[in-house]
Amino acid sequence: MVGGVQQRGETGRWVRPLGALSWACAIMPSSGGRSLGGVSMKGLVRDLGCPDRCVAAAEVLVSGGKVAAEAIVSELADELSPVKWLDAVPVLQRMGDAAFDCLVQGLLDASTAEAKDRVGLALTWLGAAFLDQYVTAMSHTSAFVRCQAVVGVRRCDGAGVPTVPALLPLLGDPDPEVARQAQDTLVIRGKEIEASLVPLLRQIRRAGPGRQRARALAVLAALGGETVLPAQDVAAVERLIRVKLPDDRPAASGACWNHWIAVPSGDQAGIISILGLTDPRPVTFALGNDIVDSDGHDAEPGSRGRFTRVFVTPELDGWTIVLGAWCNPCDAERSEDVLRLCTLLSSRYGRAEAYYYGAQGDGSAWLVTERGKVLRRYSETGEGEDHLLTLGDPLTFEQTRREELGLQPVWDAALESDDDADEWQWAAFELAPQIAQHLGTSPLRINAETTSHGVGVIALTPYGVAHGVPTGTYRI
Repeated sequence: MVGGVQQRGETGRWVRPLGALSWACAIMPSSGGRSLGGVSMKGLVRDLGCPDRCVAAAEVLVSGGKVAAEAIVSELADELSPVKWLDAVPVLQRMGDAAFDCLVQGLLDASTAEAKDRVGLALTWLGAAFLDQYVTAMSHTSAFVRCQAVVGVRRCDGAGVPTVPALLPLLGDPDPEVARQAQDTLVIRGKEIEASLVPLLRQIRRAGPGRQRARALAVLAALGGETVLPAQDVAAVERLIRVKLPDDRPAASGACWNHWIAVPSGDQAGIISILGLTDPRPVTFALGNDIVDSDGHDAEPGSRGRFTRVFVTPELDGWTIVLGAWCNPCDAERSEDVLRLCTLLSSRYGRAEAYYYGAQGDGSAWLVTERGKVLRRYSETGEGEDHLLTLGDPLTFEQTRREELGLQPVWDAALESDDDADEWQWAAFELAPQIAQHLGTSPLRINAETTSHGVGVIALTPYGVAHGVPTGTYRI
């Protein structure tokens, strides 16, 4: 028995017992190419993808050291090879430095983007045992190797945190992709060492090196927000906003999930007061839209970050729009308060509306109030309890749309089939922006030609006052 393969000396043939190595019925001692124990190296590597032979193949390959590592990397670089990086990584992990060095050379030798991807995936998933090698590779002359080394550190999860400060010089890397990966990794892994990392980033902001300063600011903003930014940086951002505001023009929201309250008035200060918002700060349309979009993606367990801020537009064609998830008329936590606030707004301004629209096919909801009374609330998001939110009679727009679909203008369970219900649901998923535009205006339809008076602001909701706001970097 050699390398787990039974030898028949009288024939000179190597024959695989059931469940052993060979990918052929019988393998002759190699007369050309590399082999281990007389078994084709290529056959051994390809056995890594065979569930009944991978364990035995791995044992033989691990004993082959650098020669076997080169064979595995060569197979990974072959786009037509059936061997996947997931099959190769457990073996390469056991080979230590030899495997790492071979993977780096494989990256340098790879002739196609797909080959680089296959080899790169194996390199970046070697794990925490290779942290020292990753750190060393971050100073490699090849930008692609540096980039993969940074990704490797990030994929080590918590074990990679102690090496995070070594990423700081790469914030100024001449290759933008390397610098971006370093920035992302500092943001993702740096939260666990924020107390020690923030002073280092502040030092870069004060004294350089100059090439690292811009990305150091982005990392600071992402880690701790405005509270950890040097005072001069906060002042610079506010100054930039002031410079941009005179030429700022309305821009439509491009968020995945859109929530807004619309009031037919230009009384921004009065609307802010009725809603109980505080600390309004001037922003451009780009900044306001980006903040509420980013906050809307806050999905940390138990977090209410998505409810902490809203963007209050200037007067747009006679309307003021308040954007942010806090305005959601169909959210389980917010729906009743939004109804209350819209009722108050309509008592003062004659009318107030609230909408939800999921731009990725996630449904619609609308709430229309007039002179202190609810005219209509309806939600169609595919959630099982949508019907519990329904109030009032269908709007004229709803009834017209139903008739266009060949349905009764008002839903009647006795007259409608399941197919009818499905047809209406799919149509209603897209209705919120249409109803908003029909009744007045929609933040999804405004543009640079929209008549605008005043300046938009970002304001804190009661949630923001109580819990603080999410951190992040935004477009100005």
